[in-house]
Amino acid sequence: MFTPVRRRIRTAALALSTMAALALGATATNGAAAAPAAAKQGPTSVAYVEVNNNSMLNVGKYTLANGGAQVFDIAVIFAANINYDAGTKAGTLYFNPNVQSVLDNAATQIRPLQQKGIKVVLSVLGNHQGSGFANFPSQQTASTFAKQLSDTVTKYGLDGIDFDDEYADYGNNGTAQPNASSFVYLVSALRANMPGKIISLYNIGPAASRLSYGGVDVTSKFDYAWNPYYGSWQVPGIALPKSKLSPAAVQIGGTSQSTAASLAARTVSEGYGVFLTYNLDGTNRSADVSAFTRQLYGSDALYTP
Repeated sequence: MFTPVRRRIRTAALALSTMAALALGATATNGAAAAPAAAKQGPTSVAYVEVNNNSMLNVGKYTLANGGAQVFDIAVIFAANINYDAGTKAGTLYFNPNVQSVLDNAATQIRPLQQKGIKVVLSVLGNHQGSGFANFPSQQTASTFAKQLSDTVTKYGLDGIDFDDEYADYGNNGTAQPNASSFVYLVSALRANMPGKIISLYNIGPAASRLSYGGVDVTSKFDYAWNPYYGSWQVPGIALPKSKLSPAAVQIGGTSQSTAASLAARTVSEGYGVFLTYNLDGTNRSADVSAFTRQLYGSDALYTP
């Protein structure tokens, strides 16, 4: 049976091309240029990190034995939330203490990854309060939330936003059910606010199936989309090029090495450009990681504490 969508701690997203990763420039908060990363051929690897339990720095501890390139190209902070604001009767951005700590300590938790050529993206998902990306009551409230997101990216020197429409519990607090316009308004406003940044889609929930409204289709405004079911192969239902899609999804330490290897091999053989992983922790996972890097890049992965 496939591993279902992740279960998160209650306290409380295709990759950039290799050349773009190598060209990561000065970050917004300190102006420090990234060191050139070793070149790597093959799909972009994405790592979600549950920061309630684990450090973002784990993403930078894996390199390829052949050539020394970083294994992971995008690190996703999992996760901020969209909470319900009783005053505006719409969603508002919320950081639990663990996410806030990562952001407040960007110099030691985010910048070291960026200096290795790894993009750092903030994932945002629901928080059981009725607010989600698919039920903003107006275009203005959607645009207000988009500004909260883009302001966060600017303030903390992040590389983008990942949308994950889980756990919203639409209807709670008297909120509306999903509508056709909300996510289109939100993504359109966010892309206008941050034209050079990543917007990715964890392909699940009502928002993921509401990408067109009033003659506007926001599909092309996404950089990447990925399968949300770990241990499975499922092509995201969004009309992006193969180079921007991850049909494979693995939970590191939760998906068997043989399954991870098989999914990675299929990613390469069918010409897809992204490989999604979830729940990278502080344990030496080089055996689990090597299972897919051998297929993606022809090399084992090395772990450096």
